[in-house]
Amino acid sequence: MKIKERFLKYVSINTQADEDSSSVPSSVCQLDLARILAQECKEIGFDEVQLDESGIVYATLFSTDDTKDAIGFLAHMDTACELSGKDVKPRIIENYQGEVIQLNDHYSMSKEMYPALATCISEDLIVTDGTTLLGGDDKAGIAIIMSALEKVIKEKIPHGKIMVAFTCDEEVGRGTDTFDLDRFDVDYAYTIDGGEVECVDYENFNAAKAHIEIVGSSIHPGDAKDKMINAGLLAVEFASRFPKEQIPSKTEGREGFYHLTNLQGDVELATLDYILREHDEDKFKAQKDFVTDLVDEFNQKYDGRFQLEIKDQYKNMYSYIKHDMRCVDKAKQAIEMAGIKPVSNPVRGGTDGAMLSEKGLLTPNLGTGSFNHHGRYEFASIQKMEKMVDIVINIIKY
Repeated sequence: MKIKERFLKYVSINTQADEDSSSVPSSVCQLDLARILAQECKEIGFDEVQLDESGIVYATLFSTDDTKDAIGFLAHMDTACELSGKDVKPRIIENYQGEVIQLNDHYSMSKEMYPALATCISEDLIVTDGTTLLGGDDKAGIAIIMSALEKVIKEKIPHGKIMVAFTCDEEVGRGTDTFDLDRFDVDYAYTIDGGEVECVDYENFNAAKAHIEIVGSSIHPGDAKDKMINAGLLAVEFASRFPKEQIPSKTEGREGFYHLTNLQGDVELATLDYILREHDEDKFKAQKDFVTDLVDEFNQKYDGRFQLEIKDQYKNMYSYIKHDMRCVDKAKQAIEMAGIKPVSNPVRGGTDGAMLSEKGLLTPNLGTGSFNHHGRYEFASIQKMEKMVDIVINIIKY
């Protein structure tokens, strides 16, 4: 099966994660794709295939050359929560020449608005109809892995042990919660979950969530003098104390930020949710200390009405990978062999690979040839996906 047909088949299956669900996986629809992938892995000739109780598909190809490293490849089946992934109606733009792409009567995209389009001149693009996301994050990664491994098996390309895993709920931060590292026994692995095909990502944010709850005191406003404590106003005052230049819209590169993701409340109760992001570990600690100290200050001022919970989410994978760069060096070599100059940029986000690296499985991230993820302007380049198939095969062969 050509990668275009494979990708179009996968995006036709709704696998949108549910951030409000506590079930595993968070949405039953993810299992629809999991069952299809497990069957496809059997059909193309994997030696072992397992679909576990949490919806993860594991597939193993036994080694034909024990001198080669055991390597894993991962991609996630779920799509993002920001926009529907149901009833995706993709359209192919053949031989794109830089023109404005009209998705529907209301939405269009240009290379000026979305510079990734400018890197795809003369390529064939798969776009949305403007009403849903596309699902390239990360069904492009799944299609690349399946196409590469099908070729390895059919052409009897010599290889070490290869393991594949297709996971659930990456988009809601739970992609590795039930991942079985004992089952996935490889020397190192790669998530195929980025954009640009030249990228080898092995540096990402340290990440935490901060949840603040404020208890107020309500009374009739006519009798409120020196009695009412308005939790909503305290939340606004608290938020105003955060550094105004350290927000996502004013930072780039390795610059960290505080991102207020939710603020709601009334007189009696108010809550604020922040995500904290920093590449540097000392600066990350300072962010958490800042929030903790600010809550302490407000508790002193307002008689202990603030409660704080900080949860770490993932670490910068570089702090683990820097001690063994084999996986990075091999990926860069594979990209060079495909005629591309590899690059590595600090990722302003995180991947399943960050969590797996922290758990002991070094897992940098590679590209997919799909772009503008999580929205209606998402698109994928067929030629770039094909190039990624070559890169994955180069990793396996050499």
